[in-house]
Amino acid sequence: MTRLDVRKTYKLYIGGAFPRSESGRTYEVVSAKGEFLANAAMGSRKDVRDAVVAARGALAKWSGATAYNRGQVLYRVAEVLEGRRAQFIEEVAAGEGLSPRAAGATVDAAIDRVVWYAGWTDKIAQVLGNLNPVAGPFFNVSAPEPTGVVGVLAPQGSSLLGLVSVVAPVIASGNTAVVVTSASRPLPAVTFSEVLATSDVPGGVVNIITAQTAEVATWLAAHRDVNAVDLTGVAGADGVDWAALEAEAAGNLKRVLRPALAGGVPVEPDWTADPGLTRIRAFVETKTVWHPKGL
Repeated sequence: MTRLDVRKTYKLYIGGAFPRSESGRTYEVVSAKGEFLANAAMGSRKDVRDAVVAARGALAKWSGATAYNRGQVLYRVAEVLEGRRAQFIEEVAAGEGLSPRAAGATVDAAIDRVVWYAGWTDKIAQVLGNLNPVAGPFFNVSAPEPTGVVGVLAPQGSSLLGLVSVVAPVIASGNTAVVVTSASRPLPAVTFSEVLATSDVPGGVVNIITAQTAEVATWLAAHRDVNAVDLTGVAGADGVDWAALEAEAAGNLKRVLRPALAGGVPVEPDWTADPGLTRIRAFVETKTVWHPKGL
């Protein structure tokens, strides 16, 4: 007797739940060879608004957690990623056209990248903060604080390593995120959302929307309750003008992380390179406090 496959339903991830798009639309996802893989939810402007509300609601608890606790949570994400390694290898290989061996190396690098950022959570304040010398009987301390809700356009090409490389630094410092996935390679991001849901990441800290980037990017960049945007994912996205998105972000003075450029054209960076602290530094604000010294 031949049994029918139980096909997976690919949904959005908003507020710790897995809703379908309010638009009711889906789109076909195909492999690098043009073979049908799945139908993914087509996120809409309303889904972006719902995700921002969820991210704002989760911000106080997440930013108020200890840095050590955030590191533990990120390490748990890496643990669950490791447990689903075989599934990620299959999805990355199909979407990016890699051999199983190359896809395995990419997945391993993604897991290692999450562990790397987990290790940084309780060191950010020491490296990016400072005890400032001042004239007078005062302590003057500068410390980094999270910017708030960050809109992230995920890389179009690197569907897992690039994804975790832009999401992990945002949440490591206490921000929450609304992520628009690669339009053509969204499946690893959907599986990553399941990893988040089964880890210790509170609902709303990371919200993942599968959509056509050009359709929702403007609404995310212009949203007045988003504090910063990462425009990395404009590279390779059809119909997206990163300068226009930056202009939209100016409406409430958002921080903007521009895409890497080559000859003025957005390109994806080398995700295998040492990431440094650029992406952490991009989404923290420096708060300086004066305190009198005791006699």
